[in-house]
Amino acid sequence: MASRLCRNISSLCTKNRHRFLCPVHNVLIQPAASSVTIYEIDRKSGYDPKIPKKPIPTMIKEGIKMIYTESLRFKQEVIEKFSCDGYYITHHGDYQYFWKFNGKSSLDPWTVTADQDHNEGSSSCNLTVSKNNKALFHGFLSTDVPKDGVIKRAGYVNLRSPFNMKSFHRIVSYDFSRYTHLYMKVRGDGRTYMVTLAMNHYFDLLWNDQYQFPLHTRGGPYWQITKIPFSKFMLSHKGRIQDKQFPIPQNNIRFLAFTLGDNIDGPFSLEIDYIGLVLDTNHDEEFAYEMYQAEASHIGF
Repeated sequence: MASRLCRNISSLCTKNRHRFLCPVHNVLIQPAASSVTIYEIDRKSGYDPKIPKKPIPTMIKEGIKMIYTESLRFKQEVIEKFSCDGYYITHHGDYQYFWKFNGKSSLDPWTVTADQDHNEGSSSCNLTVSKNNKALFHGFLSTDVPKDGVIKRAGYVNLRSPFNMKSFHRIVSYDFSRYTHLYMKVRGDGRTYMVTLAMNHYFDLLWNDQYQFPLHTRGGPYWQITKIPFSKFMLSHKGRIQDKQFPIPQNNIRFLAFTLGDNIDGPFSLEIDYIGLVLDTNHDEEFAYEMYQAEASHIGF
């Protein structure tokens, strides 16, 4: 009965040439192909690389080989869970290194992306070991727009941290809730990068929610210590700063990323020593932006 109803609605919309205006068709039949969708098809909004599927026998063989190694990892996680004290007091000045770069092995889990990878521009980037044995994110930023009649702006590169992977390829959130600041030692080229903290939300409506704050590099031969309060990060969705702001949920971080898109053509270079967290009890700011109560009609919902 339901399938017959759907076929009748689809046929009616097609005959009247109003498929794109039919709300019933948009919601029930083809939400992915409609002009306005009410859900996200995938977490990367179409930027997920199209990896060909492996044959089923190959997948079964790889899965059997994986069971032993992943079972050992799961066993170790259970032992750590019951043997370690899950609660500890963090004092003023306590810090923790989350990522410290020292050689090529520390760079392997990180991912670099440029608009060229998605046929949206001609920028390029790489992550290599610097002469100081640290991470060097470098390349060339180009704002040349492809002549395809679709892309209007170009010129971005991105460096993304690894996910917090547990046994059997489970992705869990990073927990930054014990600390107040993001703490980094970097050496840049004078350009402004964007530090992004992506959330690990469950519902598709929130998949593209990210918190961002600019990283202004000095340039020159000297290292700089950057200390960014979590209260300063701004909520954005697909790169757009939102009217209604919320404090960042520090216990639900999916990954950290550095993005360059300052509309300046030319080479860029960002050297990173470490990325960590620090607790500063003198910082008592809850959130730097709108904490007042506003009318729902003024800010969306």
